[in-house]
Amino acid sequence: MFQDITIEELLALKDKKEIIMIDVRSPSEYRDATIPDSLNIPFFDDEERAEIGTLYKQVSVRAAKDRGLEIVAAKLPDFVKRFERLPGQKAVFCWRGGMRSHTTATVLALMGIRTYRLTGGFRSYRKWVVDMLEHIEFQPRGLVVSGNTGSGKTAILRRLQEEGYPALDLEAMAGHRGSIFGHVGLRANNQKTFEALLVSRLLELKESPYFLVEGESKRIGKAVIPGFIMDKKENGLQLFIEMPIEVRARHIMEEYRPSEHKHELLQAFGRIKERIHTPIAKEIDTLLQEDRFEEAIILLLAHYYDPRYAHAMNRHHQERCTIRVNSVEEAIEEVKRFLQAEEKDGAFAEKSNA
Repeated sequence: MFQDITIEELLALKDKKEIIMIDVRSPSEYRDATIPDSLNIPFFDDEERAEIGTLYKQVSVRAAKDRGLEIVAAKLPDFVKRFERLPGQKAVFCWRGGMRSHTTATVLALMGIRTYRLTGGFRSYRKWVVDMLEHIEFQPRGLVVSGNTGSGKTAILRRLQEEGYPALDLEAMAGHRGSIFGHVGLRANNQKTFEALLVSRLLELKESPYFLVEGESKRIGKAVIPGFIMDKKENGLQLFIEMPIEVRARHIMEEYRPSEHKHELLQAFGRIKERIHTPIAKEIDTLLQEDRFEEAIILLLAHYYDPRYAHAMNRHHQERCTIRVNSVEEAIEEVKRFLQAEEKDGAFAEKSNA
């Protein structure tokens, strides 16, 4: 038969890269939230799940089970083959560790495929995430990569993370860039997915003397940042990236690809145009309509984003190190020099022990 496994045991195997996790819930449940790095091999698709649920509520439990059996029997060979193609140890889970994961593990066992089943299902993982966020002792010092809109802050963080620096990319976890235009070309994650990704990364960074984070507001798209991360951000040293407005505009063009997302951009601009001086707002609107995106971006930066950012900075008096550069590549190298100098001087060790 199969073996039940707790969420702590499953995550320990995951950290060692010794197991493949398979979410057997429907595709829509999987898209809503899952354990990071899990695969989806659904026991029922969305339509089948809805049909069985209707039978359960409107007819009887027996009718729902009989229909479920018919559906599973028809696709069982392909279902089993998908598991056979996966190498190594496998663990399955559904919502509560109930019928779908139990039946999957039983069928696979009968076919000679040994699997674990997560006790309590995804719900037990969600409880673990919430508990971790409430009780985690996260000591690293926060270093905030800040700067006016278009300074490449996210690109800087992601490059540093790729090179092994302890970066916390909250925008990637949220699936949103954090501004009124932040959803353009992206699919925002909900709070459950954001928190799952966040906890996973926090545990990776827990022993680091510092972590790099972008200067975000408390909400990014649909996600809300936990208070202890906001405290670290608001009390951390700011690495302020200063870059010419024309360079920032070109970077925004590359990041947002406005010609591909014109309709979304116009909709987003409609939500803020009343906050901009009327003649300027009208000019920006005209430029967007005429596909003169770079000119529109420069006006938006000069008359909306930069003044708002300056106002926000004046309200918060944080220790700041200004890094003046002419490109994102220069900014990455300068941040790396700063970090290496701080590490050499032992500044991070002193701060983390304070």
